[in-house]
Amino acid sequence: MTRIFLMGFMGAGKTTLGKALAKDLGISFIDLDQYIESRYMKSVSQIFAARGEQGFREIESRLLREVGEFNNVIVSCGGSTPLIGDNMDYMLAQGQTVYLKCHNETLLRRLKVARAQRPLIASKSDEELARFIEAETQRREPGYLRAQYICPGDRLESRDQISETVEYIEKLLDIKKD
Repeated sequence: MTRIFLMGFMGAGKTTLGKALAKDLGISFIDLDQYIESRYMKSVSQIFAARGEQGFREIESRLLREVGEFNNVIVSCGGSTPLIGDNMDYMLAQGQTVYLKCHNETLLRRLKVARAQRPLIASKSDEELARFIEAETQRREPGYLRAQYICPGDRLESRDQISETVEYIEKLLDIKKD
């Protein structure tokens, strides 16, 4: 049974890597945010607006435990998921945890183009976004570093880089393809 939880800051490439890794291994992939959206029939932004961040985090923790019971799955967690309550302890007990670590410059470049879909950064200017990334990565790093494995996430820009990172993770986690 394979159960892998990918974590890291928003824009780290968790979904990109998770989909590629799941395809290579022939197992399921779940993006936790998309799973929440499909269950609630609302976007993360709409849930934030209706229930506030605390309400969203409660939903996120509950549904993490739901998908964390699935077998042969890769779960891409939201950027804050491992930092909320005992979520990290749960993931460590349920499967393998991988921190996808990126340089702040990489995160800034990726998030500039995707900020409209992300409620925590949608209204920030480029300068505010850079300061937010700097402060939040420093604050979150200790929680992320509890993961069993650390994988560089800066090289997910092309098919070749994604394939190389998939191979790296499979070796790092000693995963054998079926």
